[in-house]
Amino acid sequence: MSAEPSESTPSSPVRDTLAAAVSALGGQQRDGQVTMAEAVAAAMTDRRHLLVQAGTGTGKSLGYLVPALLHDDRVVVATATLALQHQLVERDLPRLIEAVGTRPGVDSSFAVLKGRSNYACLHRVREGAPDDQGELIRSEDALGAMGKKVLELREWAEEQASASGSGEKDAAPRHTEKEWRQVSVSHRECLGAAKCPFGEECFAERAKEKAQRSHLIVTNHSLLAIDAVEGVPMIPDYDTVVIDEAHELVARVTQAATDELWVAEVERTARRAMRHADGEAPNDLADAADALRDAIAEARPGRFDVVPEELADALTLVRDAARACVSAFPKQKADEADAAFTQAKGAVQELFATTERMAAGSDADVLWLTEGTDRLPPRLCIAPLQVWGQMRDKLLTDKTAVMTSATLMLGGDFNSVATGVGLKPTERAEPGSPVGEVREGVEPWIGIDAGSPFDYPRQGILYVARHLPPPGRDGLGSAQLDEIVELVDAADGRALGLFSSRRAAETAAEEVRRRLPHLTTLAQGDAQLPELARQFVADPYTILFGTLGLWQGLDVPGDTCQLVIIDRIPFPRPDDPLMSARQRAADKAGGNGFMQVAATHAALLLAQGAGRLIRTHADRGVVAVLDPRLATARYGGFLKASLPAMWPTTDPQVVRKALARLAGSTSA
Repeated sequence: MSAEPSESTPSSPVRDTLAAAVSALGGQQRDGQVTMAEAVAAAMTDRRHLLVQAGTGTGKSLGYLVPALLHDDRVVVATATLALQHQLVERDLPRLIEAVGTRPGVDSSFAVLKGRSNYACLHRVREGAPDDQGELIRSEDALGAMGKKVLELREWAEEQASASGSGEKDAAPRHTEKEWRQVSVSHRECLGAAKCPFGEECFAERAKEKAQRSHLIVTNHSLLAIDAVEGVPMIPDYDTVVIDEAHELVARVTQAATDELWVAEVERTARRAMRHADGEAPNDLADAADALRDAIAEARPGRFDVVPEELADALTLVRDAARACVSAFPKQKADEADAAFTQAKGAVQELFATTERMAAGSDADVLWLTEGTDRLPPRLCIAPLQVWGQMRDKLLTDKTAVMTSATLMLGGDFNSVATGVGLKPTERAEPGSPVGEVREGVEPWIGIDAGSPFDYPRQGILYVARHLPPPGRDGLGSAQLDEIVELVDAADGRALGLFSSRRAAETAAEEVRRRLPHLTTLAQGDAQLPELARQFVADPYTILFGTLGLWQGLDVPGDTCQLVIIDRIPFPRPDDPLMSARQRAADKAGGNGFMQVAATHAALLLAQGAGRLIRTHADRGVVAVLDPRLATARYGGFLKASLPAMWPTTDPQVVRKALARLAGSTSA
């Protein structure tokens, strides 16, 4: 289709600007992209929420960026992944603005905004890290390799300050999280621009100032949740939020609202407080840490329906000691800027907030204890039982939300996703329907499927290995391993294996290496994920097996990936504390907890995993699900309705022949 609208096509600012952008960028206008852009513009104007499913290849970034630039008021775009955020800021927006930035009605100012810990802190860089580890590195040999890396990060931060750079973590030299913490601070540790001697140069403050001057702000789901749901002001006032990768929103909001507590952190907080707080309060906090250690040692890992008495008492002790410790910090003069004091007090305040929440025993929260490992001690975790209420009350009632993803229709409709984010199926309106009177307590929304430019029935096969036994708890059996080897052999490599556990991925990789030694088999953990992805793309005779990190976000178009293997339906683990609590709560409310929680979770991951196969018009291949329940169980229809409409089969011979033909035509 031509980039220019035909004479019979009604003109509109959004349609015309989109056509101009597509033409300038050398692309082809797509019906789904036009449908999406006009729906987004209407949602912004009418102030009605919108859920829009836009399949891979639709061009959804332009589909919401064009109406966002034309909207009268400020728009926030929130992404789940740093990769998409980087793509928007470094590629999509600059190219779009170059193409249409001078057109009437387009406001081309934009900024990126992240949490404070994502920016280097010049105070910490220049004055050191005044915590219980002592003054930070002053010489290269002070802490060996880590010392050299932190010095490198300091030099980089100074170069950024001199050049008016962003000071963002993503632009820094390669580093670990531990190394980055030596040059950054959390929002609680920050002195504040007014007190900090380097406030005028502060990277985080400059980012906020730029955001205040900008029409479009690109941020992430977590910062959006902190700003809107938790009520901590992080983002300048805005009218509309576009939530990309919206299928991850509930998980990201939950993650942002989850707190953790472990004994070593209580002890560290007490040591820091001892330098600044008056009286015995810091010692009492250290004693409370001992009580917490004993209580955790006696408690069983897992979710607490009833908190053990010893643990409840220990949490109360830590909470009360932390409260007293906060009060024991002397009052600071307004003109004093003592980073050690501010950070120590901030740590105690954060500890008090966490333990107060854990000790409260609210039915709105889920509390559990993790199992300790060689690398990580046991931790108490607390998360909200659900987030739809907070999202509805604190985001959807004040802002217009446009939510988009390639996978929003689960089981064939939007109800599961809409309910999860706080929208009611009964509030759904038809596209193009009159706005009508706004009624208090009602949040009207529209759901549209912009479709996909791909011909899934001709490009892909969905193979369900119905003849295999149901998956067991002991991992992959011999029948599943034989099936994997035969499929990979037929495809001559070119396979991505998505597994429910690291053990299953490693077992499959070991078997394929043994029986198909002429192929290159990579397993997650052999190297960093970006390096594995590069190797996978570079050599078609390669297999990559892994777990959740590969289910979403891995983009490998072309002959590299002609077979996606999914070992089992990715239901949450039965012992997952939060998922099991949500499932039980749904049952108690009269719903079907399995379908509302477990099946919805599985459908979303299945759709994301299957979506790794077809990334361009030229891609061809097979999604092979080795779990016969997809074909035999009642819920199988719901799961299959969530997947792209590929040609279905349960015949292993048909699939192997198709893979062999593909491999032969590719090699030729």
